[in-house]
Amino acid sequence: MPTSSPSVFTRAADLPGLLKNRIAILDGAMGTMIQRFKLNEAQYRGQGYAGKDSQYERFKDFPRDVKGNNELLSLTRPDIIRDIHEGYLAAGADLIETNTFGATTIAQADYDMADLAVEMNLASARIARAACDKFSTPDKPRFAVGALGPTPKTASISPDVNDPGARNIHFEELRVAYLEQVKALIEGGVDVLLLETIFDTLNAKAALFAIDEYFEQSGERLPLIISGTVTDASGRILSGQTVTAFWHSVRHAKPLAIGLNCALGAALMRPYIQELSKVAGDTFISCYPNAGLPNPMSETGFDETPDVTSRLLHEFAAEGLVNIVGGCCGTTPEHIRAIGDAVTPLKPRGVHTGGSYPQAA
Repeated sequence: MPTSSPSVFTRAADLPGLLKNRIAILDGAMGTMIQRFKLNEAQYRGQGYAGKDSQYERFKDFPRDVKGNNELLSLTRPDIIRDIHEGYLAAGADLIETNTFGATTIAQADYDMADLAVEMNLASARIARAACDKFSTPDKPRFAVGALGPTPKTASISPDVNDPGARNIHFEELRVAYLEQVKALIEGGVDVLLLETIFDTLNAKAALFAIDEYFEQSGERLPLIISGTVTDASGRILSGQTVTAFWHSVRHAKPLAIGLNCALGAALMRPYIQELSKVAGDTFISCYPNAGLPNPMSETGFDETPDVTSRLLHEFAAEGLVNIVGGCCGTTPEHIRAIGDAVTPLKPRGVHTGGSYPQAA
C-alpha cells in the first residue's frame, strides 16, 4: 500500500471535532425502507414514473429481472431514494449513507448491470449530497457517507468444500472494483467513506488499498469509517478473525472510526463493542446494529421496537463505548429518532490524544 498520504482531511474537516463533543447519529436501513414501497418489476425499471431525473424508458426492455436491485433505483426512482434520505435527516441523522451497498461491478454482475456501477455511484452520491445540503445548518452540519459494501464474494473462503484452495474472487479484481466505486462516490460529492459489513478481512484490505490509491492519485483524503460484522456468538467475523485481530489488520488505514454493524443486534453485540472500544483507544467507535431477530410478522421484519434498540444504545453510550450510533437491517426513521433522543444527553467516548486518524487542518 502507498505510504505517503496527505496529512489532513480535504472534506468533512469538522467531523473529528464533532465526534469529540457529541455522539453522532448515522441513518438506518436503506433496504428496509425500500421494501415499504412494495415495488414490482416494472417499478424497479422506472416504468410509470415520469420524474425528470428518472430513466424510466431506458430499462423497459432489459432482458433480466431487476426487482431487488436497490442500487438501480438511484437511476430509475431517484425520488424514492431522496425521500428515504430526507426521512432519516428529518429524524435527526447527522450522517446518511449513499444507496451504493451493492454498487460494485462485482455485485451488479448478478443483474448483468456491471457496466452501470459507476453511474449508480455517481447518481447515488449526488442524491445524498443534495439531501444533506438541504438539511444542513451551521449548528448541525449533515454529512453524505459513501457506502462500500462487502460484495457477494469472498477472497478468503473457498466456495467449494472439496477444494479449499478454490476462490471465486481475487484481491486484484476487488481492488479494481472498489477503486472505480470510490472514484465515482467522491466525484459525486460524498464527505466520508464507509467500508461496512465486513465479513472477510481480505476483501476489506483490497478496498482499503483502493481507497488509499485514489487518495494518492487525487490529493483528496476523506474521513474513513471501517465497520465489521460479527456473524455469530463466536465473536469472530466470517473469515475467522476476532474483533481485536480485525482491528490490528485494518488500523494501518488510519480510520476516523472503527466499529461493528448488522448481524447480532444490539443486545448480543455489547461484548464485542466493549472489546473494540478497549483495543482501539486512539480511534472513534461506531455501532449500528440491526433491529433484532428476524420476525416476518412485524412491520420491519425484525423483533425489536425503536424503544428497545434505543435503550440498548443508550446503555452503550452511558458506558462510554461509542461515538457514532445508528441502525442497520430493520431500522427506520422511527428507530433513528428514538436513538438520537436516547444518546443526545450523553457524552461521547473519549479517544487518546494523537489518534491514529489524520487530523483536520
